[in-house]
Formats: sequence, C-alpha cells, structure tokens
Amino acid sequence: MSQITNLRLLFFSPLKPSLSSPLSLLSKPIPYHSLFTTLSYSKRQRTYPRHQRSRNFNRKNNSNSTFKENTSSHDKGLSMEETESTFGYNKRRAEGKDKSDIPKKNLQLKVRRLNPTNTISYVQILGTGMDTQDTSPSVLLFFDKQRFIFNAGEGLQRFCTEYKIKLSKIDHIFLSRVCSETAGGLPGLLLTLAGMGEEGMSVNVWGPSDLKYLVDAMRSFIPHAAMVHTRGFGPAPSFDAAAVSDASKFTDPIVLVDDEVVTISAIILWPRSLDGSAVKPGEMSVIYVCELAEVKGKFDPKKAVALGLRAGPKYSQLQSGKSVKSDYQDIMVNPSDVMGPSVPGPIVFLVDCPTESHVEELLSVASLSSYYADSGKPPESAKTVNCIIHLSPTVVTSTLSYQKWMKKFGSAQHIMAGHEMKNVEIPILKSSARISARLNYLCPQFFPAPGFWPLQHLNYPAADCNASGEGSNPKLCESISAENLLKFTLRPHAHFGLDRSLIPSVITSSEVSDDLLSEIPEIVDAAQHVSQFWHGSMEAKEDMTYLQDNEVMVEEPWLDLNTLPSCLENITRDDMEIVLLGTGSSQPSKYRNVSSIYVNLFSKGSLFLDCGEGTLGQLKRRYGVLGADNAVRNLNCIWISHIHADHHSGLARILALRRDLLKGVPHEPLFVVGPSQLKRFLDAYQRLEDLDMQFLDCRNTTETSWDAFEGNLDTNENHSSPDSPINVNKKNSQNTDSMLFAGGSPMQSYWKRPGGHVDNSAAFPLIKRLKKVLSVAGLEALVSFPVVHCPQAFGVVLKAAERLNSTGKVIPGWKIVYSGDTRPCQELQKASIGATVLIHEATFEDGLMEQAIAKNHSTTKEAIEVGDKVGAYRIILTHFSQRYPKVPVFDEKHMHKTCIAFDMMSINIADLPVLPKILPYIKLLFRNEMIEDDESDDIVGDILSSLSAP
Repeated sequence: MSQITNLRLLFFSPLKPSLSSPLSLLSKPIPYHSLFTTLSYSKRQRTYPRHQRSRNFNRKNNSNSTFKENTSSHDKGLSMEETESTFGYNKRRAEGKDKSDIPKKNLQLKVRRLNPTNTISYVQILGTGMDTQDTSPSVLLFFDKQRFIFNAGEGLQRFCTEYKIKLSKIDHIFLSRVCSETAGGLPGLLLTLAGMGEEGMSVNVWGPSDLKYLVDAMRSFIPHAAMVHTRGFGPAPSFDAAAVSDASKFTDPIVLVDDEVVTISAIILWPRSLDGSAVKPGEMSVIYVCELAEVKGKFDPKKAVALGLRAGPKYSQLQSGKSVKSDYQDIMVNPSDVMGPSVPGPIVFLVDCPTESHVEELLSVASLSSYYADSGKPPESAKTVNCIIHLSPTVVTSTLSYQKWMKKFGSAQHIMAGHEMKNVEIPILKSSARISARLNYLCPQFFPAPGFWPLQHLNYPAADCNASGEGSNPKLCESISAENLLKFTLRPHAHFGLDRSLIPSVITSSEVSDDLLSEIPEIVDAAQHVSQFWHGSMEAKEDMTYLQDNEVMVEEPWLDLNTLPSCLENITRDDMEIVLLGTGSSQPSKYRNVSSIYVNLFSKGSLFLDCGEGTLGQLKRRYGVLGADNAVRNLNCIWISHIHADHHSGLARILALRRDLLKGVPHEPLFVVGPSQLKRFLDAYQRLEDLDMQFLDCRNTTETSWDAFEGNLDTNENHSSPDSPINVNKKNSQNTDSMLFAGGSPMQSYWKRPGGHVDNSAAFPLIKRLKKVLSVAGLEALVSFPVVHCPQAFGVVLKAAERLNSTGKVIPGWKIVYSGDTRPCQELQKASIGATVLIHEATFEDGLMEQAIAKNHSTTKEAIEVGDKVGAYRIILTHFSQRYPKVPVFDEKHMHKTCIAFDMMSINIADLPVLPKILPYIKLLFRNEMIEDDESDDIVGDILSSLSAP
C-alpha cells in the first residue's frame, strides 16, 4: 500500500537551530481568537451509531462556532499587550484568577438513613497493586446505604472505573498507614469526588495522627473544601523519644464510627525500637476492627399479650430497644421480656503489620485478647472474629510468630492480601491490557508490552514466589490468597462466607489475538506490512543522506525516505527511547492513564517528564517488576511541568521506591525540577516520609537562568565549590522573571506578580550539580520555558550532547521538546525550532476550539501546525481528553509526520523514520470503536485549573 499520496518540496534554510534562534520560520501565525475569560457552553452528545464510526474517526470537525478576531481592545477591556498576542487563550485561567468563575461547592457529607435489618453486607478486595505490587491493596466494606474503603493507593480510580464500583457512594476512607503506598490515589480521588455532579461530594478520611502531614502537603494543590473531613486519631507523632511513653494510653481501641449498622474501631501499632528512639511519622500502623450490629431476636406478640400489652405503638418501641409500661398490669415491660435472643454481628479485622518490629507490638496488644478464641470469657460475652484480611507483606506473615498469632482467632477466615504471586497473570486493568495486546500484535516494535504477562516472564525475584507461610517456616494457620474482587459475605446469613463469583477470569494474549483476528481478519496482512517497515529500513540504511548542521527542515522530510536529520546518522538502539506511560488528561480512565513520559537513556540513566498517578504501575507493566526497579534506581532527574495533580501525584511513590532501593548504597539525592508550588508540597510531604531528593525551580532552568549561570561560572570557579554559595556577577545575573517571555508578550505580566521573581544566585550550586548529572546522562541541556496554561506552567527541551562517528565526524545531538499543558504560544515555538521530536499536548479535537481556548489546551490541528512551522522532524500527540476513551479524533491528511500516542507506546530514536507510517494501520485496528463523551474530564479539569495560585 502506498504511503505517499502527494509530494511536497523539501526546502532548506541556512539557519542553524538553537534555543536562542529567532522565530524566523513562523511565517504564518495561527489566527488570533479573542477569548480571555472562561466560556460557558453546552456539551454535545457525541456517541455515534455503528455505521458512522469509521467516518467520524476521520472527520475534520471544523468548529461550528466562529471566533472573531479582536479588532478593538476597548470593547473587551483588554490592554494593547493582550491584543498583540498571536494565539487566543484564557488569560484569567493562565494567571490563576479564574477561581471565582467556578461555583463554590459546599462539600458537606450527605446524611443517609440506615437500616440495620435486612441489609446486604460484605467485604471485597479491590485489587489495587496486586498485579504490579506498587501499592497496598484496597478493601471495600459494603452496606446497602454505606460504603467504606480501606486504603487508597494509586490506581484505585482506574480499578473502580474498570469494574463499575461507584466512588460516589463512598462515605469513609480509612488509611492503615499514611504513606505513598496506601494513600497515593487519595489526591486524585478527592478531586474527582469534589467534581461530581452539581454540588460535588466529600468523604471522611481517617488515618493515624500523621495524616495531618499528608493533609498539609495536599493543600498545595487541592482546594480546602475537599479536605474538610480529614480526621486523624491517636497520639501525635514526635521525634522526641520521651513522647513514646505517652503512646501506651492509646493501646485501647479508638472508636471512629458507631451507628446502627457498624462500629469501626482502630488499634494503633507502633514498631518496637531497640534503641529507644521515637516513632517517626509514617511508621504508625493500624488494625481496623469492624463489628456489625447484632441482629435482634424475633418479637413474640404472645408474650406481649401475656404481659398486658395492647397491639400498637408500644410493640414498635419494644422492638427498637425501649421499655414500656404495661396497659393492663402495673409493671414495666423490657425488650428482653418479649424478644428472642439476639444474634451477634459478624466481626472483620483489617491488619496492616508492615515490619517484624510491628509484630512484636502486635503480640502484646492487650485489647486484642477479648477477640481470641481462647480468651476465657463465657460464650455469651465472647467476641468471634469471622474474617481477617491481612495487608501485611509476605515477609511478615510467613514468620513463625505471626502465624502463631493468626491461630489465636480459631476458625476465622484468613485472607492474605499482601503482595503475592497469585494474581500477577490477571491484569487488574483488563480493558487497557486488551488494547496493549492488540497494539502489540499489530506493531510489537512500538508496542513491546504484551498486556498479558505469562508468569515466567514477570521477572519477579524467586523468593517472592512463595505463598504466605510456605517459605522457611511451616504454614501453621490455614489461609487463602486474596484475589481481585474476592468477596466475604457478612449478610444475609444464608450467603455467609467466601464468594468467588466476581473474580476476573484469566485471559491470555493468545485469546485476545484470536478475538482480534475474528473481528478484523485483515490485521494479519497489516501486521506483516508493518514488520516490513523495519526490514526495508535496514536495507536502505546505507543509502541514507542526512541534513547538515546548518539546515532546518521546513517541509516533510519523511516524504524523501532517504533523507534524515543529521542527528540520526549512525544512531543506535541503545541511545534513547521515549516511553509514553500515560497519555490521558485530568484523571485516569480505563484505557489511558494520566501524564507521564519516561525517557530511557539506557546505560546513561533515565528521566521522567511529568509523573502522574499510577506512573510506577505503568512502568512495571512496561518493563516488569525488576525492570521497573532498575529504571527507578537509575533515574537521573524528574521534571514536572505544572502543579495540576494529574501531572505529579505519582511522584512521591517513585521517590519513595528509589529511596528504598538505594538504602545502604552510596548515592546522591534525585533532582526534581518543577514549579515552585511543587516544592511546597514536597517539603510538607517529607515530614511524613523521606523522599531523598533535591528540588530545583523550573525558573532556574530557563535559557536565561542557564546563561546567567554560565556567565558567573568563570568568575567564581576559583572561589566556590558545589557546597558553597556562588557570588553573583551582577552584570550577567539579570532579573530573569522579566525575560521569561519575549517583549510585549501578554503572558509577561503575571511573571512580575509578587513572588514571581526567582533568585538564581541561591540556586547556582544546585544548577552546577544538575549540569554534572545531565553530562553523565549524555545530555547537553535541559531547558524549561514558560507556556500558556496556568501560573508557572512550563515546557522543556532535552538536548543530547554531540558525538563522533567512526570516522571522527561530529554528529549533533538529538533534541526532544515536550510542551506540557498549553495553548500554542511563541515560547513553545521558539524552543521547538529544529526539534527531532516534539511531544505536544492535543487535548481536544479540531471541532472543540472553544473548549480548548477556555481551558488553555490545544487541539490536534494546532499541535500539528506548531510542529510543521518549526520544522520538527516528528510530532507525538498526547494528553487526550478522556472523552476519547480509546483513540482521539484526528484528520488523517494532517498526520504526515505525526503519531497518536497510546499508553505503553515505546518509540526508539532509531525507529523515528518509520513512526508516521503506522497510523493507517492503527486506524484499521480501531475502525469499530465509538467516541464517547466523558463529562468528568471537563469538571475535574475546572477544579484542577483553579488550584494554581502561587
């Protein structure tokens, strides 16, 4: 099949691309649209019947609404600075002033009428973390009118979406520990709930007293209204060893919820310390005790009549537990006189005992003795535990002491929910895994992750393959391994016990392939055609010609298959790979996770560009558990574009894992480069758990800041060290905040607001160290540049160092540009001149220009136009609205050097020439898919964009 439908001339310019080059290539500006306030609009229903899907996949979607050019600044009250803007954008949103445009929501808890009789109740494993082992599993305690979730690790929202578990019904969230493993999904969950419906929703969030540190940290980017119902309990964490003795008074259960249906209590576990040091925040753990209300005995009307009662209201009063006076006798009638014996309610334990130091405390908790089978209490007052869900890791639960403790509960059903190998063959996110498997069948070169991992290829450590108690210690207590969606029914009593009916079935990649072949038989030939791209490119490699250093691509270079950018000459497959771990916007969905890009530099290390929730899980799905650990261990830097939660809420989990992996190994703290608001979050969070990182403001890595640093380097190199301040050369160290945008730019003003200035001199020691880190990674530069989205929103340029070929010829380094979230803007265009790869957000389709401007995002066509104008060799579109569940809408005729990103897509730099050619085949793969409308994307986007005030 011919890939070239029309030919265009390839022009060269003598201009040598650089970050400081003028924007001489931008001969035709994108039309200016006059929209500077948040627009209100009615959402269109966009679900199409089956016979229309194919053409809608390819439709142009010209906007129905016309944006008139702003010809009079006085009509809109705009300054001359604003009318000179090349691109339309929402100025209020960009400056963080649009909070008043979003209705204030009174996120009060809804009062539910509870009915303790005839209720359905069960506990259920929500499989977060069970296939990638990066978070603690969550557990649902379900009642007709109430829902409780225990632990909210990363990926909880995606899991609940996948299996239709309604988060809007959740009343309480309990954390067994306060750390990234158990609470990484909490920020996104709270934002989602706050954006639901017209009024928003809220929940009670419970945890040990160090919950306050997490709350303080999240206030950097979550509205206070979504956090008003957080409740810590137990003694305040302290670094003072003398305070440890005060913990003894908290050994009794702390009642948190006590209503007609259930009583939930917490028992705090402290790790036993041999040196007597204080317990630090993040080390407290909790046992949750859930005791269902007893079922009252049956009312006996004959006994009531015998005691002189008339049928009527007094019968109801007795059944509700109240004593009444007899109608015919001078006596008081008590409920026990007319009611049969009550049936005790079931009891469920959730135990999180993370270390063997906690086990010692567990064995000594006196308040647990009343629940032991051999407690010595009379049968009528004894408490029988029916089910215990163990969140403790296998290394703890397999110890002899823990096994003996389990036996104390007699016939209780033990469910081991710590990380085991039981479910790793069953992906939690089956919808996403199915898409990955189909893409892998079509093009394994760009989609190497098969979606469904055979157990032997998961590269887990062999020691982890032992089930609980099957290691060196004998299994003293009978138990079962938790499985995704496993239930233990509590009521009605007729169904009491384990329920496996909802456990997902095992699906293999071969089954997915069979389904694909049945649905699209042509895919067999398509996969063969795709494989020929690599075979053909190897044959033609010797005939390639390369652009010279002083030549800039203006038209489509891939139309001439023998012409490549000079930076690709003699490129190898171990030079660089771009892995799109998350390609959706606002919140995770079944098919697309939120923003995260992994830049693999192989032996030289790696970087993250943004790090949304679930990044670690995605990394493990791409590389396996050990491969992901190695990737995190070898990280050089993490760069964050802006403060919206969908771009950084996976950061703490990555940093915490790196800390654990490098414990006891000499290493430097990891560089995190991001907006200043992110530093406030990280500083507050590090009071909870050490993240082993150093922070550098994006404004310290702009081109102007790098120039200031280089200008001072020679002056100070004989008078400073990495650990000492560097004197500022006033001539070269300018007020960089006034230079971040070109003169006359409408965005320049908000950088001059109070707090907008950044002192480069104080950051020079960190900048100097960052330069060394980049050099080790083979990078010449990491340069941040401001973009138009929200205050302190940035894009980034990564430039590889020059190299020598076998003949000693100097080969220029490749250049990657990532837009972050933005409207098309001059700073992005200037930074992108001559880019080897431009990764550009394309949140909306072309027909939704109004929404794109209102929310300061880009359309697909706009993103492609930016890449075309600056001569980018390849354009990767990402950050799609979740209204496009599987594939976004695009106009294929504009995609000549562009690709659509999917989660797990891995683009090796050596494969860039082939990249645009696979698009028609992807179109074939998704020809039967519908385009759905997800309003939550816009609602949550409104909330996210309101949280960016400095």
